[in-house]
Amino acid sequence: MCLLFIAWKAHPSYKLILAANRDEYYDRPTAPAEFWKDAPGLLAGRDLRAQGTWLGITTGGRIAAVTNYRDPKSLKSKAPSRGRLVTDYLRGKDTPEGYLEKLVKRADQYNGYNLIFGSSKELFWYSNRGQEGRLLSPGIYGVSNHLLDTPWPKVARGKEAFRQLLGGSKGPEPEDLFHLLSDRTPAPDESLPQTGVGLEWERILSPIFITSPIYGTRSSTLIYIDQQDRVIFIERSFDSDPDHPKTVRFEFQIER
Repeated sequence: MCLLFIAWKAHPSYKLILAANRDEYYDRPTAPAEFWKDAPGLLAGRDLRAQGTWLGITTGGRIAAVTNYRDPKSLKSKAPSRGRLVTDYLRGKDTPEGYLEKLVKRADQYNGYNLIFGSSKELFWYSNRGQEGRLLSPGIYGVSNHLLDTPWPKVARGKEAFRQLLGGSKGPEPEDLFHLLSDRTPAPDESLPQTGVGLEWERILSPIFITSPIYGTRSSTLIYIDQQDRVIFIERSFDSDPDHPKTVRFEFQIER
C-alpha cells in the first residue's frame, strides 16, 4: 500500500472514509479482497508471496493499513514482510495501545513503514522511521512513502481534492473517490522528492496512480464506516487490464 487518504471523524455521516492505492510490482501474486477462510471475519486482499495484506478490516471493527517508507539505502534483504504488521493486528486481540508498544519494541526488525491501525472508535499512526506513534485527532490525513502528511506533490494535491469531495452532507460518491485515485498527473521535476531512487523513478512514482512496464498501482480501495458502524468496502483491481478493472463490494455491520 503506497497512498492513503483518511477522513477521520471529519464528516457528519461517517466516522471514517478511507481512499487508498496499493502500488506493487506486477509480477507479485495477489488475491483480490475477500473474507479469509483461515481468519473468519477478516476482509482484505492478500499478498500470495508473504501471505499478508496491505489493508484490511474485520467484522469486529479492527482496521489497519501499511505503506512502505522509501529509503533504498537502508533496505534489509531478510526483513520480515511489512504486510505481517497488518495481519497480526487484524487477527490479534491487542488494544491499539498495546499493539503500539509491540511495534516500538520490534521497530528495527522491519524495513521502513507507516502503519494506520485502530477501530471505528480510535485510530493510530506509527512509523518506525518517524517520531512516537500517536492517536489521530479528527481531521483529514494523507500518507505515501514518507511520514504522515509529508507534503509530497501527490499527497498535497490528493488531500485537497479529497477535502473538496467531503463537502457534501451525504459524503463523497465512490466513483468520485475512484476518480481521485486514478489521477495519473506527474509532478514537475522541481517538486519531486529525493528519496534515493533516481530521477527517472521519482518521475514514475510521482502520480497518484502509477504506471510503468514493471510496477504500478495494482488496486484502489475505499472504506466507509458510518455513524452506526455500517461498513462499505469497495476494491477495484487493475491486474488484468488497467483500463478495464474488476470491482468487488462488501457491506456489513460491525459486531459490538
